[in-house]
Amino acid sequence: MSAHTIGVDIGTTGTKTVLFDTERGIVAQAARATTLHSPDAGFAEADTGQWHRNVVDSIREVLTTSEIAASDVRAVAVSGMVPAVVPIDGQGQPLRRAILQNDARAHREVSELALALNGLDLVTMTGSALTQQSVAPTTAWLRTHEPEVYDRTAHYVGSYDWVLTALGADVHVEQNWALESGLFTIDGDIATAVLAAAGLDPGTLAPVHRPGAQVGELNRAAADSTGLTEGTALIVGGADHVLSAFAAGVNAPGDSLVKLGGAGDILVASDTRVVDERLYLDAHPVPGHWLPNGCMATSGSLIRWFQSLVGGVELAELDDEAATCPPAEVLCLPYFLGEKSPLHDPDLRGVFAGMHLGHTRADLYRSVLEAIAFGFRHHVDVFTDIGIPPRRVMITNGGSKSTLWKQIHADVLGIEMSPVRGHPGASLGAAVIAAIGVGALDDWSDVARFVALDAPVVPDPTRRTAYDEAYQNWRDLGSAVAPTSHAMARSTREGSDK
Repeated sequence: MSAHTIGVDIGTTGTKTVLFDTERGIVAQAARATTLHSPDAGFAEADTGQWHRNVVDSIREVLTTSEIAASDVRAVAVSGMVPAVVPIDGQGQPLRRAILQNDARAHREVSELALALNGLDLVTMTGSALTQQSVAPTTAWLRTHEPEVYDRTAHYVGSYDWVLTALGADVHVEQNWALESGLFTIDGDIATAVLAAAGLDPGTLAPVHRPGAQVGELNRAAADSTGLTEGTALIVGGADHVLSAFAAGVNAPGDSLVKLGGAGDILVASDTRVVDERLYLDAHPVPGHWLPNGCMATSGSLIRWFQSLVGGVELAELDDEAATCPPAEVLCLPYFLGEKSPLHDPDLRGVFAGMHLGHTRADLYRSVLEAIAFGFRHHVDVFTDIGIPPRRVMITNGGSKSTLWKQIHADVLGIEMSPVRGHPGASLGAAVIAAIGVGALDDWSDVARFVALDAPVVPDPTRRTAYDEAYQNWRDLGSAVAPTSHAMARSTREGSDK
C-alpha cells in the first residue's frame, strides 16, 4: 500500500518541494525563487523569512495540485545547503539573515584560527581543513562585528535544520552539517580544541541526528499555515548535495555526481573513509558509507550574475549563441566569491582573460560555462590523485537542462555524463528518507526504484585536445593571477576598514 511524504530542499537560488508516493514516485512538485543577498564583497546571505514563506507556499501548492489529502501525508523531511549558519535565540527565532556556505567574510578569522590551531591535524580530526566555510571563524566574526547577535545566540543551526524547527521539530543539526562545520570530529564528538581556540561556548551546539531520525511533529501553527495535519512526523533530511547524490543513484564506490546548482558540487561514493585537505568529507545516508566531495563557491550563481549583466537575456538564447563559438577562446576564472575546494582561498577573484575587440557576449558566456567545467576537472584530478577516480558519472540540477553545458562538461572531463531524468535533486532524497524514517519504505536501496537516467552525453574527441590545452592554460592563469587577486582583496578590506 502506498504512503505519502513531502521532501523540501532549501537551495542557494530556490526552494523545491515534492510530494512523494512510495509506489508511484513524485506526484507533485513546486518551486520558489530565493534571493541571494551580498551586501559587501564576499558576503552571501539569505532571508530565513523568505525560506519559511517558500516552504509554506510550496507545500500548499503540492497538496492542491496533487489532490492528496493532508491526512495522507505521513512525514516531512528537509534538505539544504551546508554549512549555512543560522544563529537562533532561545525560542528558535533567527537573529539575523542566514550566512551561507559560500560566504567569505571571515577571512581574517580563518587566518587567526589557523595560527591558534597550528600543529593540529584538523583534516584527520574533523574531515576537512579550516576554510571559509568552517563555522568557527563565522561565529568569531559575529562576536567582533555583531556582538548583539553573538550574545543572544542560543544555538547555531543549519538551513534545513532551522526550517524543520520552524515547523515544530526540536532544535538539532544533521550529521553532515556537524561534519562540515568543523566543530565536531569525524566520529561525532565535539572538537574541543577548535571551540577553545574560537572562544565558542559548547552549549551553542545543538544535538546531532542522522538522516531518517524523527525530531518532532508538525505543530498547530505550521499545520494551519501549510495545510498539513498537526502531528505529521518531522524527519531529519540532510545536506543538499548528499541527498541529491543519494537520489541520483550514487551508491557504489566510484559512482559520482556532478551537481550544477547555485554552487558546484562533485561527489564520489566510497566504502572507506577518505580525508584530504583539498576536499570535504560527508557521510552517505547509508550507514557506513562515505561521500568525499568538492564544492565550488560559484556555478549557477555565476551564470545568473552574467545573465543579469547582459540585460537578462534568456539562458537558452545565450546557449544558442555560445554554441557557435570556438572552445576556450576566452578563459574565465570563476572565483567571484573566492573559492572553496580544492583551493580554499576566499581572496581569489573572478577574471576574464584573452579577450579582443572581436569577442562578443557569446564568447564570454561560453567561457563562464567552461570555467565551471574546468573547476570540476580540477576536482577530478584530486579524486584520481587520492585513488578514487570517478567511474560512473551522473549530472543533475538546473544547469543539467542545458545541452551545451552538459556537452562542455563531457568534453572537458573526458567522461560520459548521464543526466538524471526529471531529477528534482535533494527534495526527492529528503522525501525518500522521510518515508524510511516512518517505515513506509523498508530499505535505503529502495531509492533505486525512482532513479532514471537519460542517454549519456559522450565526449567529442575533436574538442578534447583543445580543452586539454585550455585547461592547462586555465590552471596556469589561476596561479599567475592569484597574487594580484590577493593584493586587490587586501586593498578592498583596508578600504572598508577606514
